[in-house]
Amino acid sequence: MSRSRPHRGNRRRGRSGGPRGRARTLTGTLVISRPGAGYVETSEGSFDLARHGQREAMNGDEVEVALVEQRGMRPRAVVRSVTSRAVETFLGRFAPAGPLGAVTPLDARIGHDFFVVPEDPSPERLGVSEGDVVIARITEYPTRKSAAVVTLERRVGSADELDLNVEAVIASFGLPGEFPAPVLAQAEQIRANVADELATSPSRLDLRDTLCVTVDPVDARDFDDAVSARRLADGGYELDVHIADVSHYVGADTPIDNEAKRRTCSAYLVDRVIPMLPERLSNDVCSLRPGEDRLAMSVLMRLDERGNVRGARMARSAIRSAARLDYDTVDEVLLGNATAPTDEIRELLHTLDTIRSLREHVRRERGAVDFETVEARVVLDEAGAPTGVSVRRRTRATGLIEEAMLLANECVAKRLAEREAPAAYRVHERPIEEDLRATVQPLRELGLLDGETTSGLLAGDPFAIQRVLERAQGTDGGPLASALLLRAQRRAVYLPVNEGHYALGAAAYCHFTSPIRRYPDVLVHRTLGALIDGRIDGREMREQERALPQLCRTCSEQERAADAASRASQKVKMAELFSSRIGERLTGVVSGCERFGLFVTLDDTYAEGLVPIRALGEEWFTYDEARMCLTGEEFGERWGLGRRVCVEVTGVNVARGQIDLALAH
Repeated sequence: MSRSRPHRGNRRRGRSGGPRGRARTLTGTLVISRPGAGYVETSEGSFDLARHGQREAMNGDEVEVALVEQRGMRPRAVVRSVTSRAVETFLGRFAPAGPLGAVTPLDARIGHDFFVVPEDPSPERLGVSEGDVVIARITEYPTRKSAAVVTLERRVGSADELDLNVEAVIASFGLPGEFPAPVLAQAEQIRANVADELATSPSRLDLRDTLCVTVDPVDARDFDDAVSARRLADGGYELDVHIADVSHYVGADTPIDNEAKRRTCSAYLVDRVIPMLPERLSNDVCSLRPGEDRLAMSVLMRLDERGNVRGARMARSAIRSAARLDYDTVDEVLLGNATAPTDEIRELLHTLDTIRSLREHVRRERGAVDFETVEARVVLDEAGAPTGVSVRRRTRATGLIEEAMLLANECVAKRLAEREAPAAYRVHERPIEEDLRATVQPLRELGLLDGETTSGLLAGDPFAIQRVLERAQGTDGGPLASALLLRAQRRAVYLPVNEGHYALGAAAYCHFTSPIRRYPDVLVHRTLGALIDGRIDGREMREQERALPQLCRTCSEQERAADAASRASQKVKMAELFSSRIGERLTGVVSGCERFGLFVTLDDTYAEGLVPIRALGEEWFTYDEARMCLTGEEFGERWGLGRRVCVEVTGVNVARGQIDLALAH
């Protein structure tokens, strides 16, 4: 445990020592997590930067570092030299600086200001004014003796034309901009041509007369999956999942494919989508729009009366969606509060809902772990200003689509794994005991653990995790317990070999159902297509197999960046929303505890704000890392996870997506 005082921060135990003898040197990649803080990834592990240790290096650079020993602490890294630069161009704000021009990067992780020399004509040529956002190309990198120099390549817009806080998020996570001209030119030449494909490819199934529908969020613009289901006379079911046949239109190593390979996934930000594929494909040719013939890859599954798979067939197909439905409407139809477009569609939805229930039971029985999650999305007006928050939970409608997609992914992965086919598998490892141990004391504080369940939890037994989540369901600690256990899980990644999926309880799993927005799905489609066509040993598959290890690493990394950017953009707009609520009193629950204060998740919006330790009172506080709580030494009051509190909004930092709170008295 450690002690903290509001106005002094944490007490330090001992002082940092300097280098002892000759400092050890390593090479690695510099990763800046926030301005002034980061780490260096090396072959011997990751080392945090020492204070002022970044020097002239920038995020992503390959660097040589010296490791500085510190008493009782892991060595910290100090950059000695930069061996390879990662950043060549960046987005920044221009301002005059005497005879010079200055460009401040929107990506704060770059950590340096840059100058335009007086003789550079680019500001005048581009018509750049003070405050404009520009794309700058680095011509001279910073050194310990000289400043960095750039030239301007393009004026992006003025501060009035752009949402600079969201633009900063895009820049900070390295998300792509506009599609290159060759990519757009190729996309414009693509036509659906379903009739021609059916005429020339006799193996493609014509399923256009089979009833199927799409079910998506109400604001969705691309529809890459459609579903169909039927009850059988023997008590079983047929479940069909149809996925847009992106790989038919996007050949390997074409301009579109190479750009998709670079992006690897679509990024869904608070106010926009940064797509993996050009809109011509994602919203038109490959989108399964109602009443239009579209090419698909279909998984046709046969289930018994208990929802177990009795057979699955994969085929190229052509379909025609009968209706575009949204989750809210489907939920109302299932409750009997709304009318489906036709009686046949109503029966289809109820059949899918029955399959959902059966599949949830099947997965639970084999050890799948379903975490209770809530998605809070900021609602914006046409000008991009926040107007409220939309809270999305798992419902029967979202569940019936999720179960259908999970099962299709499993069936495809099982088929590919049986053939040892080269594909990008989705792998989720069992959590490690150290990460699970951190959840034990907080879960005990919530009254959710007994001795037997604790032993199972530490062993990573999914049934023990299930018991904890079931006990927490419907209690104030339910969302918190789910969040704690979810944070203890390993992150799922893409690998070129099948190693199963722990949380789903699946022996084999892959992503097959979203090729419009995920590149690993495109790779899976190509492998499945080669298997269907008998080309699995062909040159294309051999080349894909050689590229898979690096592609899987890149897809996993880019997925993390896109997810983080999405969360950051939501936080920016949430803070902007709360800028008009300063002084309001709200209720919430303590969802996190650190030495510097309490994180509180607010009831009405699920926004998270920080109550700094100085706002808890003028006394020393002891921080108990195991229990995740702060205890006042003078009065003994404990502030821990799950405690309900009343707070007042005291301020926001919109650029950082930060909401400041204080206890309401």
